[in-house]
Amino acid sequence: MSRDEFLWVEKYRPKTIEDCILPDNIKKTFQDFLDKGEVPNLLLAGPAGCGKTTVAKALCNELGVDVYVINGSDEGRFLDTVRNTAKNFASTVSLSSSARHKVIIIDEADNTTHDVQLLLRANIEAFYKNCRFIFTCNYKNKILEPLHSRCAVIDFSITGKQRPEIAASFFQRLNYILDTERIEADKKVLVELVNKHFPDWRRVLNECQRYAVGGKIDSGILATFSDIKVHDVIKNLKEKNFPEVRKWVNNSLDNDSTVLLRRVYDALYDVLEGPSIAAAVLIVSKYQYQSAFVADQEINLLAALTEIMVECEFK
Repeated sequence: MSRDEFLWVEKYRPKTIEDCILPDNIKKTFQDFLDKGEVPNLLLAGPAGCGKTTVAKALCNELGVDVYVINGSDEGRFLDTVRNTAKNFASTVSLSSSARHKVIIIDEADNTTHDVQLLLRANIEAFYKNCRFIFTCNYKNKILEPLHSRCAVIDFSITGKQRPEIAASFFQRLNYILDTERIEADKKVLVELVNKHFPDWRRVLNECQRYAVGGKIDSGILATFSDIKVHDVIKNLKEKNFPEVRKWVNNSLDNDSTVLLRRVYDALYDVLEGPSIAAAVLIVSKYQYQSAFVADQEINLLAALTEIMVECEFK
């Protein structure tokens, strides 16, 4: 059995734009590309697991283009791949497709270095006649302006009004997958999972597949998702217990670091002396901003908590 046949995220990955779970305005944008039969250089930005790569692949599939996918997180080989394999792919005319252009998808482009991004910008200009580039990223502010400005930017952020409809669509899709795989599931648990990790569909689906080995999904799966136990870290910050703070950070890293900082901020208001509240706000704000740029989220989060521990006075 191949990887695509085994992993649910691959097995049930939508093959068309219509089948993708998207807000209507975003889906219409991609449908317009299909209607024109051509795609510009694109930068798809949004939170992890929300479907950016799936949409890029579905778009290429429907256009019938030759496509080459590179993962920006593959630091060891990425630069050589761009210089050699991708360059050869982009510089030649397709012999197997009637589409106007080939497409190179750069997944997780925000994990690439500035030098690599400048090289990609040069490739966009050099191979414009033959090839288009689609970049996906979690943080578009980590994409250099010279590259950013050469792409049409599509933001996958979902507004509050759109959230119920999108969550309901994924809930229906998740039920279909579980029924197809003959997995018994508690519907209330599925609702909680979808709402808790919205819009990270990939994470929910991967966890469901892992837990469903026993043929059933019940409330036990909720324990597999790390709860953010803010009370514990607040206690250790007050006691200046650095080893325990570090352990908390390590155990909480499957949650978004900006969410973790927000939870800590909310809890600090009641336990800090007046002047220290303002200091904590500035610290949290600084490190939340830095989280969009740093290479190591664990170190950034630990640095934020360490600064709060040192600079703030607890009641």
